[in-house]
Amino acid sequence: MPANPSARLVENVLDLKALEQKPTREGFGAGLVKAADDSPEIVGLCADLTESTRMEPFARKYPDRFVEMGVAEQNLAAVASGMAAMGKIPFITSYAMFSPGRNWEQIRTTICYNEQNVKVIGSHAGVSVGPDGATHQAIEDIAIMRPIPNMFVFAPCDMGEGEKVTIAVANAKNPCYVRFAREKTPVFTTAGTPFAIGKAQVFWVEPPNTKPDVAIVACGPLVHNAVLAAAELEHAGIKVRVLNAVSIKPMDEQAVVAAARDAGAIVTVEEHQITGGMGSAVAELLAQRHPVPMEFIGVQNRFGESGSPSELIEHFGMGVNHIRQAAERAIKRK
Repeated sequence: MPANPSARLVENVLDLKALEQKPTREGFGAGLVKAADDSPEIVGLCADLTESTRMEPFARKYPDRFVEMGVAEQNLAAVASGMAAMGKIPFITSYAMFSPGRNWEQIRTTICYNEQNVKVIGSHAGVSVGPDGATHQAIEDIAIMRPIPNMFVFAPCDMGEGEKVTIAVANAKNPCYVRFAREKTPVFTTAGTPFAIGKAQVFWVEPPNTKPDVAIVACGPLVHNAVLAAAELEHAGIKVRVLNAVSIKPMDEQAVVAAARDAGAIVTVEEHQITGGMGSAVAELLAQRHPVPMEFIGVQNRFGESGSPSELIEHFGMGVNHIRQAAERAIKRK
């Protein structure tokens, strides 16, 4: 691996057998309790999925600050907006397919239009929900949340970053959406890995005194696939820079433009429809600031399917080999 002076990742980042595997939603559960310990204004509301979304530790520790809303996602958002208007900091949780999927209008109008400080936590996002199938696989959630004024959007890459994001949005003063995954995925960041709203982190850097041949901008658990693809590309003599774009909105425009300028070709990677997601945000930015050839890894205008998480990632073209091949195509178009 290229020199990494910031030590952002664990030493064995390329060894899947050695890496701990935990779902990113575990980071939300741990982060919410830590944030609540420091802020008595934090309250939790859930749509009958307390254990699945990992709000259960908060509910056990702070039962007087927890409200079980039942299967009523529109009410979940509306009640949270009212609590925020009274000075509380509500976190609302459900599967991403139902919140923000089912209560989008309430999030838009009662929360964002009124600038209420509500944190929307969408669990079980992406195709890696697996056997639950297309009806439960939220692969459009970034696209519906990103255009709403006042809303910030995040997709943590692992459990550790999920905890940091949760604590950070608790301290933000505006509506935030954070998408979390159900399946266990590699934990490859460290306690020292930085996170800040509006900032991307370089997780793979080209050799010193050189420029990358391609840059990969990724978010969510697929960031690890991007790192594995970068290692394969480097072995083939191709220099790569990998950006972890956890902060989708606001995006780290400076880092993305610099990557495009240095590399001259970009690949975006996300477990989401390629239309309207993180890749679209990158394309919108670069169309204005520094256009370069781009390739998009994600779901290609299809609904999800049932299957094991690993099978579905490959089936929908989001595996390591797919990322590597997309990088090679982007380089050829320079």
